[in-house]
Amino acid sequence: MPWIQIKINTTGAHAEELGDALIEHGAVSVTFQDTHDNPVFEPLPGETRLWGDTDVIGLFDAETEMNEVVAGLQFHPLLGEDFHHKIEQIEDKDWEREWMDNFHPMRFGQRLWICPSWRDVPDPSAVNVMLDPGLAFGTGTHPTTALCLAWLDGLDLQGKTVIDFGCGSGILAIAALKLGAAQAIGIDIDPQAIQASRDNAERNGVSERLSLYLPHQQPENLSADVVVANILAGPLRELSPLISVLPKNGGHLGLSGVLASQAESVCEAYADKFVLDPVAEKEEWCRITGVRR
Repeated sequence: MPWIQIKINTTGAHAEELGDALIEHGAVSVTFQDTHDNPVFEPLPGETRLWGDTDVIGLFDAETEMNEVVAGLQFHPLLGEDFHHKIEQIEDKDWEREWMDNFHPMRFGQRLWICPSWRDVPDPSAVNVMLDPGLAFGTGTHPTTALCLAWLDGLDLQGKTVIDFGCGSGILAIAALKLGAAQAIGIDIDPQAIQASRDNAERNGVSERLSLYLPHQQPENLSADVVVANILAGPLRELSPLISVLPKNGGHLGLSGVLASQAESVCEAYADKFVLDPVAEKEEWCRITGVRR
């Protein structure tokens, strides 16, 4: 199926808001692309070359009237009438096959490997999580997932209960189980994520120790020794009253999906109930961890 994409250059701080605007104007998906030290658009004669740190890319059906999309975006407070953008036709190809060809085994921390289910493991003696994310987020390639996996690898999870809030592909919950956790609980608003997590758990032989719930199905008074939530800064702030009560007293909390510019506000939302560690950063994304008071 052919597609059209619009690319808008901005800063990391504004990327999420502009992504939401593209969705509101009909984008079927939005991605963020790091553009450090790269000229974003080839300027026309007499124009100033635009440099930025983030491209926001919206993908639209090829039948979309992009003139109407651009006209609507001109009213956004972060853009204006002459905002810089680039519209491109996207070649129709087997994106799933291309993605599979470029997803390789990756190591996190000292013991943990995330391995695509269609590739051989590089170290059979390591803790190997075999992953096929399907339609759900979470492969380990994104800095936020990598930060969470490294954190889990550094914890003593033997016999512990872990909650993965926003479980996506199930990568964090399954990694915790393979690292020694006795039980894991995955929660996600997307039924496709629940199915992907279930499939990956079965692939890794841990399905009997993983419970999966949509939010309205989860049991009351859930608690765990370790809680990890790799979602986005806005939901982390808004849901802090709910997430904060999930770790037991003395339990560990790990939060990610947070840009460096957003870390302070997310920390403030949890500082009253947790003794927070120094913020860890990877490629402008952050991980916030702490222990329940």
